Amino acid sequence: MTCQRCLTEFDAEASRCPRCGEPNRDSSGVFQSSTVMISAGGSRHVYRSVDEVPKILRNRLMESTNGRNSATILIADRRGRQEIAKLVRKLPGAAQRRFRQPAGAAAEFAKLRMPRRKLAALVLLCLLFLLAVALFFACRY
Repeated sequence: MTCQRCLTEFDAEASRCPRCGEPNRDSSGVFQSSTVMISAGGSRHVYRSVDEVPKILRNRLMESTNGRNSATILIADRRGRQEIAKLVRKLPGAAQRRFRQPAGAAAEFAKLRMPRRKLAALVLLCLLFLLAVALFFACRY
């Protein structure tokens, strides 16, 4: 098979061109792509994979992405989402729970959010209080 982008010959079963990374439109399956952008020391560099990142920067990258504040952004269409769901179902229980937990700001918001039953009870109490106040003033005047 010939790559339409760089005209390199490669195996028809391969999902991408080994030279430029262009997806093979004739193959089926899940495609993965990655781009690593590093902004350090006043300059920015973009790499196609972590392996392309120079060793000094790669060590710093690994330290920062394995930290508590790191996250993965995953964008998938419907079929990709189904494939990911299948893979997650095969994981052990603890790993499954980790995938289902919200991350970052969404996790903080989830902690602040009140359960629906408690919220409904609070609204009902406020309404009863307002009704009692209205009855008090109505009876008084």
